[in-house]
This record gives sequence, structure tokens and C-alpha cells, in this order.
Amino acid sequence: MPSREEITYFGAGPALLPTNVLNTAAQALVNYDNTGLGLAEHSHRSELATGIVNTAKADLAKYLDVPDDYEILFMQGGGSGEFSATVYNMVSIWVERRKQRILKELGIEGGKEIPEDELVMQLQKAVDEELRIDYLVTGSWSLKASQEATRLVGAEHVNVVADSRKANDGKFGKIPEESTWKLSKNPAMVYYCDNETVDGVEFPEFPKTLEPNGDDGPIIVADMSSNILSRRIPVKNFSVIFFGAQKNLGSTGITVVIIRKNLLPPAVATPAPTLLRKLGLPIGPIVLSYETIAKNNSLYNTLSIFDVYIAGQVLKSLLSTFPDKVDGQQAIAEKKAKTIYEALEAYPESYKIVPDKSARSRMNICFRVTHGGDVDAAEKNFLKGAVSNGLTGLKGHRSVGGIRASNYNSIQLPGAEALAKYITVFAKEKAA
Repeated sequence: MPSREEITYFGAGPALLPTNVLNTAAQALVNYDNTGLGLAEHSHRSELATGIVNTAKADLAKYLDVPDDYEILFMQGGGSGEFSATVYNMVSIWVERRKQRILKELGIEGGKEIPEDELVMQLQKAVDEELRIDYLVTGSWSLKASQEATRLVGAEHVNVVADSRKANDGKFGKIPEESTWKLSKNPAMVYYCDNETVDGVEFPEFPKTLEPNGDDGPIIVADMSSNILSRRIPVKNFSVIFFGAQKNLGSTGITVVIIRKNLLPPAVATPAPTLLRKLGLPIGPIVLSYETIAKNNSLYNTLSIFDVYIAGQVLKSLLSTFPDKVDGQQAIAEKKAKTIYEALEAYPESYKIVPDKSARSRMNICFRVTHGGDVDAAEKNFLKGAVSNGLTGLKGHRSVGGIRASNYNSIQLPGAEALAKYITVFAKEKAA
């Protein structure tokens, strides 16, 4: 049986964690800070737990340069939970803002009695005619997010701005030209997945079309579950960023939300559930309410403090390794990806990189082994040889097959170089 040091694990998630973080966490799980209790046994209501949450928030803000006008939330439910949470929260905010606009048009000032029937009638008209949620569908995860929105609010309120399959012969693998995007007028949000783990597609930069234009810019929501912490991002361009911890930040069990404070009370109120019911709109579970989680400093219900602690230790490790913070990690991530892609490109008769070059992910390198014509047999041989060389977790997602090397932050440069070397050796052996 190989030791931890003898393998490089390229699995897509739960992903590889730094060994030094695991060693520290192992001790904390048995006896944290000489308290005689393991960290998983301490109350989430304790000062100790609050300190761990606050430290992790501060270190994340420092590493990514998150501005002070954003709040950081630790939640549960994973990325799939956020598919729903973003709809519940952003639609509610849209309703509240539309309500205030209607009241202004009716000449109703604060503190005065509101003609409820008239308000509901006009709000219902606005919902029916104007409420839209925009989705850029560029891979499996953004597709699932759009499908969840359709399930919750109905297809009439969901606008697919662009679908990559229409620009790539029915398959994911490209990002459509921005000139072809069909954005709604004043949508409740514009949603996209910055890196698609299944399909190996990553936005090379923030879309020009979505750049803010003054204070009235669109609400941009991004799923960054698999490329967060790997490159600098223009946080100010986003209203909400969310990501599961289990790729680059920590262990499975927590989801992080970075949200602009002007989307939370007191800047904007939350509509009453009774009003949402009258409008035929869904009311989300309270554990998915950004307002509730923010008000309780992420401790509304029993949060896994141990998982927050692991995330905090990863952040401390990153901050100590890279004085220039995320920029240092970005340079390493790009070098690793370049090393692997160049090895694949050198043998076009043996490998086919799945996504178009314009949208290749640095985090999830997806390719097929094509040498010899029998792809399934070739890929089985490739995976078998990879394991014998200490390279594991390379099998592609069950929905698309192929090979996938998840090049997350914990993969060190020597690991990427070892994979590139194996890619070269395998191709040469099969060509001989």
C-alpha cells in the first residue's frame, strides 16, 4: 500500500489537502488547544468557535483582498444548496426593490399606510412581466443551476443568456462570444459558473459585457467552487460569489458566500413571507437565508467548526507561503496547467483535449486518450499506468468519461511535472 508521499491525487473533489494542514487538524480533532476536547466536540456557540470563524473570515478577506463592504458567510448545503439559495435570496431582493419603486410611484412615503391590494396588484404585474433570472450555461454545473431556478420559479422567469452547446456541436467545451449573449433588462441576477469541473471550461477573465456601469449595474452571481483561491478576481464586480470548500479551501461540509453588504439589512429589507406567497414566489428555508446567516455570524445553526478550522489552516498556509497572496498562487497554477497542456499538445495523435483552447480550465484538465482507435481500452491502459506511477484520481466524471486532471492548489509543481512526464512516456510507448 503506497504512503501519502508516494502518490499525487488529481481527484476533482473532495480534493487533496496539504499534509501539514491534515497533521495539525488531526491533533485538533483529538485535543484542541489543550482543552481536553477535540474541536468537533466543542460547542458552535462557544467563544472558541466564534474566534475560529472570525479568523478564517479575516484571512480569506486578506488573501483575496475582499473589500470591507462585503460580508463573508459560512453555510451548509454545498454548491447545489447555493443553486437554490441564490434564487431565493436574489428574487426576494428584486421584489423588495420593485416594491419600493412602486410605493414611490404611488406617492406613499415611509410610515404611511400602504394600500396593500393596489401594491400586490402592481407587484404581481411586475413579477409576471419583468422578473427574469439570467443564466450563462457553459457546462454541467451552470446547467444544473438554471434547471433548479426553473424548478423553483418556473421557466417563464428563467432566461438562458447563452448555451455553450449551441456554439459547439451540441456539447460543452466553449464559451459563446459575448456579442451573442441575450441579457434581460434589469434581471434579478446574472449567474455564471467561473470554472466547470466536469467539462474543463473556465472563463479566462471577467466578462466585459457584465462589467459594472455605475451603481445600477447588474447583480452578478458566480459559482467559483473549483477555482477560488487560484487567481486574483475583481471582487467589486460581483454581488455574490459562492464556493464549496472541498476543492481549494478545505474539506467537504462548508460552503462560503461572499456577498455585498448592500444586499443585506439594513440596506435592503426582506419581503414578508405572506407577500411572497401572494405573488406565487417560493419561500426559502431559513438556513439558506443570507440575512439570517449574516445576522448570526454564520452560527445560526450548528456549523461544522472543525471544517471551518481546516479551511482556516489552509488559508494560513497560503498566506505564509505567498507574501503576494493570491497572485503567488496564480503564478504556480498557471505554470502547472501550462506544463500539462504542453505535454498533451505535443502528441495530438495520442490525446484530444476536450474544451476549446479559448476556454481551457487551469483547474480541471479534461482530455481523451485516442491512440489506436479504441478509446475505452486506451484510457483504461492510461489510468492503469498512471496509478502504477503514483498518479491517481484521473478518471473523468461519470457523465462524460475520459481523463480529468484536477490541478487544484494542493497539487505541487512536481506533481504536475510527473503527470506531464507520464503523458509523454505513455504516448511514446504506444507509438513505438
